[in-house]
Amino acid sequence: MPTDISGTKVAFLLGHGVEQAELTQPWAEVKKAGGTPVLVSPESGTITAMKGDWDHADTFDVDVEVKDAKAEDYDALVIPGGTINADTLRIDTDAQAFVTAFFDAAKPVASICHGPWILIDAGLAQGRRMTSYESISTDLKNAGVDWTDEECVVDGNLITSRNPGDLEVFSATLIEKVAAATK
Repeated sequence: MPTDISGTKVAFLLGHGVEQAELTQPWAEVKKAGGTPVLVSPESGTITAMKGDWDHADTFDVDVEVKDAKAEDYDALVIPGGTINADTLRIDTDAQAFVTAFFDAAKPVASICHGPWILIDAGLAQGRRMTSYESISTDLKNAGVDWTDEECVVDGNLITSRNPGDLEVFSATLIEKVAAATK
């Protein structure tokens, strides 16, 4: 599979409380493959990541506020998890509209851990085959998802994984999907 995504832009949608590894590892892989990652957030300024649900980690600069972001400016979207991050994003109407625009354009969307919560609130989960962090599996099932406990699930343009332990395959699948969609 091709792994060169030079010239592409990949939006990372997140806010405070993002699981740091779920941001930094796919971000590094996008850069390594030649793409440009862009941090999109409902917040302005900086966001603070977490290591698990209790430990504050590093801060990251926001590149674009989600209210000003347009899916047409990006080739793919990554939605990292983190309980606080995902719970806040899922009810943000600008974030929901941004995610929906990627689905409408059939662009790759990759979501890990608690990240898929926003797909429920945006009305994008029903009928999909997905995985996630186990604690939100019932939420996804109740939203009409065919949930499975697998390392990485691809359903059309949607890529989902369970947790930081799946980041290697999650990131590789993201790069492959972006390369295939932009060649």
